[in-house]
Amino acid sequence: MSDDVWKRDEIESPCVRVCVVHPVERICTGCLRSVDEITRWSRMTSEERARITAALPDRAPSLARRRGGRAARLKR
Repeated sequence: MSDDVWKRDEIESPCVRVCVVHPVERICTGCLRSVDEITRWSRMTSEERARITAALPDRAPSLARRRGGRAARLKR
């Protein structure tokens, strides 16, 4: 049996298996995709995936300001 069936010419998911959705931004803090993008990923065209993948690095700064856990409680 050949493994060629499982090889596809498409952009792989940017998932890093750290699936935590930011409560305000609604973006996964691991891969930086929105919930909608994660849901639709398998049905997207290669062009859509490429566009989203290219935009991901620009999303990181908006999440960097969030402080959770003990640090957030101490600021009150």
